Amino acid sequence: GRLNADNARFLLLAVLIVLYMLCGAAVFSAIELPTEREAKERWEERLENFTRRHNLSRAELRHFLREYEEASVAGIRVDDIRPRWDFTGAFYFVGTVVSTIGFGMTTPATIGGKIFLIFYGLIGCAGTILFFNLFLERLITVIAYVMKSCHERQLRRKGVLPHNSRRGSGTSEVDSLAGWKPSVYYVMLILCVASLIISCCASAMYTPIEGWSYFDSLYFCFVAFSTIGFGDLVSSQNIKYESQGLYRFGNFVFILMGVCCIYSLFNVISIVIKQSINWILKKLDCRCCHRCQRKLFRSRRNVVMPGNVRSRRNISIETDVVNESDTDGRRLSGEMISMKDFLASNKVSLAIMQKQLSETANGYPRQMSSNSKQNGFSGGVGALAIMNNRLAETSVDR
Repeated sequence: GRLNADNARFLLLAVLIVLYMLCGAAVFSAIELPTEREAKERWEERLENFTRRHNLSRAELRHFLREYEEASVAGIRVDDIRPRWDFTGAFYFVGTVVSTIGFGMTTPATIGGKIFLIFYGLIGCAGTILFFNLFLERLITVIAYVMKSCHERQLRRKGVLPHNSRRGSGTSEVDSLAGWKPSVYYVMLILCVASLIISCCASAMYTPIEGWSYFDSLYFCFVAFSTIGFGDLVSSQNIKYESQGLYRFGNFVFILMGVCCIYSLFNVISIVIKQSINWILKKLDCRCCHRCQRKLFRSRRNVVMPGNVRSRRNISIETDVVNESDTDGRRLSGEMISMKDFLASNKVSLAIMQKQLSETANGYPRQMSSNSKQNGFSGGVGALAIMNNRLAETSVDR
């Protein structure tokens, strides 16, 4: 049933994620491992030359470097940088916390700060994720409104829709946009373009101010906007900038807009992945069903088959649930169906029959053709229709 389909979707997604991670690990290992080995060899050579030149032991030098690593964790750097825990630095830190970026260049060192971070991040991250989801909903509503407005403008140009027609307001306006929800691929394309534009504009700002290359700026934008937050490149960390206030405001705006767009893009891509998984499962299910049906038809040749067997509908990639029901499976296997399944599969015919019986019981339609009078049936079916015809004939004879 539904639970089995969800379990199959979950297992398939888990397998695909593991395979994706294995492929990514193989690629990154092949690309980055040679560079890491070369850097390690150069570092060992520099350490050896430094200890020989200054007549130091390797153990003393390594002890000194470990102390510097501890100082760098606390925010101490060789170059001049701004204080990490002044108000602007703390505001930048909480921004990376609630947005789940977490660059790592600033972390609480005290026990009180770590405890406060746990509770602060729990509420802040949840609220920010809710904000991102609402942002995606508003974006879809705006796209639907624009699509509807463009369509109405085209109709006015053709003269189909009058120019003085006014749109509804309030709830009716929201309901009228229900049929104009854009395709998931259309939303994905818009978010991709918006993210690319924001990243390019932000990179044009970071390149001259931070002194990065344009490619490094694009790399920082993706790492920051996607909330991965490696921390190898972090903006707004120098102690002084030209137009410092304006730059920090622009940095905040770009990160906010970029995170909103990229997070929404991730949500839309996850929908596409889910649809692809459903499509794969349905393809596999169709093949398995065809094999099972052949075996069942061969083994149950003498079983009485129901007369009305529904044909399988074409399954589109947009559907999220399996359309085939247990009734269809029993029908294809040739087993008897229950009364509940029979009623469910004949809703339309039962509704028409109920309407006809209701009309004949209430005494209408009372117009009878000559053929119907001769046959004794004025319409409808059943005993109520016959009784209604007799009463109508009696009233006419009088």
